[in-house]
Amino acid sequence: MTTPRPLDAHAAAILTLCCMIWGVGLSMVKIANIGLPPVFNAGLRSLLSVSILLTWVWWRGLDIRRPRTLWPSVFIGLAFSFEFVTLYLGLTETSAARATIFLHGAPFVAAAGEHFLVPGHRLSGVRLLGLLAAFAGMVLALADSSGGGGAGALRGDLLCLAGGICWGLITVGVKTTALRTAPPETSLIAQLLVSVPVLFAWSYLFETRGIGPLTPAVLGAFAYTVLFVVVFGYSIWFWMMGRYSAASLHAFTFLTPPFGALAGVLILGERIGVLTIAGLVLVAAGIWLVNRPK
Repeated sequence: MTTPRPLDAHAAAILTLCCMIWGVGLSMVKIANIGLPPVFNAGLRSLLSVSILLTWVWWRGLDIRRPRTLWPSVFIGLAFSFEFVTLYLGLTETSAARATIFLHGAPFVAAAGEHFLVPGHRLSGVRLLGLLAAFAGMVLALADSSGGGGAGALRGDLLCLAGGICWGLITVGVKTTALRTAPPETSLIAQLLVSVPVLFAWSYLFETRGIGPLTPAVLGAFAYTVLFVVVFGYSIWFWMMGRYSAASLHAFTFLTPPFGALAGVLILGERIGVLTIAGLVLVAAGIWLVNRPK
């Protein structure tokens, strides 16, 4: 592996673009869910995404197999599956702005995992302050009864938080197992491959809603989640994790919640309450404090 290095201007520009893509992606999921059952939507996204990535790997002649990665791959694949079961279901009941707050509980699960499992990543001082700030932000968002909040959104909020916890577990799994030294394609393809049967099985067993009208908006939103969020966004993220400081990368993700909230307002016409805005600010600040480079 190359020695991780601090972010340069080129990397910062790419990360900003990724954060914007991921933030907008939550609004695209809500639009795609209009025509597709949510978990079926997630499974179809995984199937098409992994097909594209496997074709890319085959065309480039890459060998992404590595020893001792089978069980870590199964673990992160299951976590990935349940991340998107909970996130896609949660987005049917809460706003994109609120979803992005609770989904970004992920960096704090990752920070806690690193505290116990990765030497030199102890939680103390400013990092603890960041955790407290983010927790306060989530409490404020839960207390907001305006802009799509209140009792009707509580279930959706908690489902998105569960998705964030799964996302954090994926990060811990990648950074503390043999996947850490594997090519970025190995981790991403493992997650997608495991998720395809899990998500389709969940949809078959528990979803009763059929496929609705496949309007241009639904198809366009679904294509966005496949091509931009997964194939481009995730691939770039895992590629950069092998070349740049992980702390620097995770600190930069503080931009995703504001982009997600702005996309909800501009694309979906969502209203954001004052407490939710305060929650967004605290969560973004917490992400940066927990993961800021030393």
